[in-house]
Amino acid sequence: MAVATSQRTRTRSVSDRDEIASYLRSDRRYAAYALGDLDGPNRARAAWGMAYDEAGRPTALVMHHEGLVPQPLFLMGAPDGCRAVLESVLKPRDAYLQGTELHEAAIRDLYELDAPVQMLRMVVDRETFTPFAGPAERLTALDIDDLNRLYQLGFRAGFPASVVEDGVYYGVRVRGRLVSAAGTHAINTREGIAVVGNVMTHADFRGHDFAKMVTSAVTGDLLDRVEDVALNVHADNEPAVAAYTRLGYRTHCQLVERLARRRHGGWGLMRPIREAMRIPWQRAPR
Repeated sequence: MAVATSQRTRTRSVSDRDEIASYLRSDRRYAAYALGDLDGPNRARAAWGMAYDEAGRPTALVMHHEGLVPQPLFLMGAPDGCRAVLESVLKPRDAYLQGTELHEAAIRDLYELDAPVQMLRMVVDRETFTPFAGPAERLTALDIDDLNRLYQLGFRAGFPASVVEDGVYYGVRVRGRLVSAAGTHAINTREGIAVVGNVMTHADFRGHDFAKMVTSAVTGDLLDRVEDVALNVHADNEPAVAAYTRLGYRTHCQLVERLARRRHGGWGLMRPIREAMRIPWQRAPR
């Protein structure tokens, strides 16, 4: 177990599920994705680090997930505590940062940061949810080829059937063709929270409220199992924000996402050379 101390902050790697969950519950809606990873199928690939104050109270938590590309790097709590964890306990080379502007400011000396993507974390519960009726149908593993044909408009690779089997997906068909779908990024019934994602409507069929229909169907299904449902949306995507607001979602906080590359170490020194040479097998995945 990696442990580091400073005059004011102590950091260490953590693996105790209850200790991690206790901290994440302090702002469960902000930590929706991390709570999903906590008990998700790829939980073994998530590494956690925590910072503590002089009295031994946790002040910050960092999660690095090695099972996804790009690899998420989630920051929560005191920015100086997150920086201390990244300085001494978790040291990912390249990652996709998810945090706040204060977190970014605290780690700029450790990481080179790409252009930011401003996101809104929106949430809904059973009291605020307003369903939107429509012909959305539950998708199954038998629909995976149709789903991948739709998502290939915006994704490089298709999903395996297990994504539909383990999650909740709904779609709308027009003359038998799947033209709109929405699904889930994470479901944690133990923690009572789920995350909606992968909302897409084919460009030829937009303007018919299909996205609201499928998102409503997924949200309603999830709220039969959990207390809170969350999603991320680009802050400047006004039509999407308006659609989710119509369903009862409300903005919980604003997040910043961006690629982060470690400044120090051999990789940082070699990256400009590798990029200049443009040798594919030498380049890091993006």
